[in-house]
Amino acid sequence: MKITIDDKIPFLPSWLAAIDGVEVTTLPPDSIDRQSVANADALIVRTRTQCDASLLEGSHVGFIGSATIGTDHIDMSWCASAGIEVANAPGCNAPAVAQWVIAAADAINRHQSLEGLTLGVVGVGNVGTIVAHYGRCCGMKVLECDPPKGLPLSLEEVAAQADILTFHTPLTSTGKHRTHHLFDNHIASLLKQGATVMNASRGAVTDTSALLQAIAQRGIHAAIDCWEKEPMIDTRLLELADVATPHIAGYSLQGKLRGSLMIYKALADHFGIDSALPEEMPPIARSITQRIAADSYDIMADTHALRQSGGKNFEMLRNTYNFRNEIDSRS
Repeated sequence: MKITIDDKIPFLPSWLAAIDGVEVTTLPPDSIDRQSVANADALIVRTRTQCDASLLEGSHVGFIGSATIGTDHIDMSWCASAGIEVANAPGCNAPAVAQWVIAAADAINRHQSLEGLTLGVVGVGNVGTIVAHYGRCCGMKVLECDPPKGLPLSLEEVAAQADILTFHTPLTSTGKHRTHHLFDNHIASLLKQGATVMNASRGAVTDTSALLQAIAQRGIHAAIDCWEKEPMIDTRLLELADVATPHIAGYSLQGKLRGSLMIYKALADHFGIDSALPEEMPPIARSITQRIAADSYDIMADTHALRQSGGKNFEMLRNTYNFRNEIDSRS
């Protein structure tokens, strides 16, 4: 069995190469093309690889594993019609993203207490649920918005009350609950003066021009990890955002281990591989404080590195990121 893997995905290449009869090829994402996957039985990628007919038609690929929480880079309908099973890793990096949110809030509030502030969480899935949990642990009032789940609060209601509005939705461009440019000029107009907007979901969930206007006209603070048109990010937003990181909110060692383990299990099930699995990861932190979350991660070091490069090293900083540790699950 031949497996092609994005070379920035840790752990999986060595785990799979240890299985008898498995041939592993690791490639940088820009080298994963029709020719390189033509004879592969499985393909394991991140968000940088668009998986659709232009890449996969005529190949041997029967399984795609994305070691990410989202699948907007995969043409799910085409894969289903082609008989290709797709697996992803929902929730694998949720504690790391929650750590990023609290660290960003701490930095923007200049290390003053977050207790009593209102945190609006938009998208209450695997990630948003833990973000809300961490917010409550830090003494914040948490408002949850997730219309597809039937939660009663609208985005307008949450935006009007939130001191911090943070987005944790998938990126969808069609349908009743489309999330493309979910944050726009209308939502910006409802925010309190000096409120904070955070995006650690997908870049196009926030409209960059609307956010820039809100910063200029309403004194809005911004913490941005996911950017429109990555890696060619808007340099004006890079300069004006209080926190600006290169799409690494979920880049913890534990999160990468979880993601790799989830894809390993899915691939083993698909191909009927009988092999010992790595050990499970420990649970997320049950109780934290603002200080624990902020001290566990120097978010401004990542901001300074991206800003110093003028955004030009976005992809390099992301691809060479030194995976941080999450908050200790025993805390």
